[in-house]
Amino acid sequence: MSKKIAILATHGFEESELSSPKEHLEQQGWTAHIISPESGTIKAWAEKDWGKEYNVDKTLDEANASEYDALVLPGGVINPDQLRTNDKALSFVKDFFQQHKPVAAICHGPQILINAEVVEGRNLTSVNSISKDLKNAGAHWEDSEVVVDSGLVTSRTPKDLPAFNAKMVEEIKEGKHKEQTL
Repeated sequence: MSKKIAILATHGFEESELSSPKEHLEQQGWTAHIISPESGTIKAWAEKDWGKEYNVDKTLDEANASEYDALVLPGGVINPDQLRTNDKALSFVKDFFQQHKPVAAICHGPQILINAEVVEGRNLTSVNSISKDLKNAGAHWEDSEVVVDSGLVTSRTPKDLPAFNAKMVEEIKEGKHKEQTL
């Protein structure tokens, strides 16, 4: 079962929240593309300082949600803050929901979902510091290592990556979810 997954990120993503899911997806024999507003490379944030640079596979201008089976949104503080104000990024995210495809977001990643207007009435989690933002956007927030709601997988922090990765793969294997929509 061949799958192709998009990982949407820009400079300042939390390194482990991109590298761990990407490795886990590739261990399934799937393809994971890093999609970004910029071409070339994007620089990670590794806990307390800048980390490695990662190659961008496609820019948002080149990528289309219809080419992918699922979407992953890593966190970090800088990355989601940049992407949630990027209209092309928001449109890309919304397309996955319109196509009923699995979406996985961790840490601050759900901030992008708020601006994409896809969290109202949904059950999810995130890093605690944005819990109020999610509640104000109409989400049902809970403090759990992983929450799954009809193809939407969310987790809190890098310590939750094993549970996040496992549920992400499970939802991708299930395929499209009728309830996963705007």
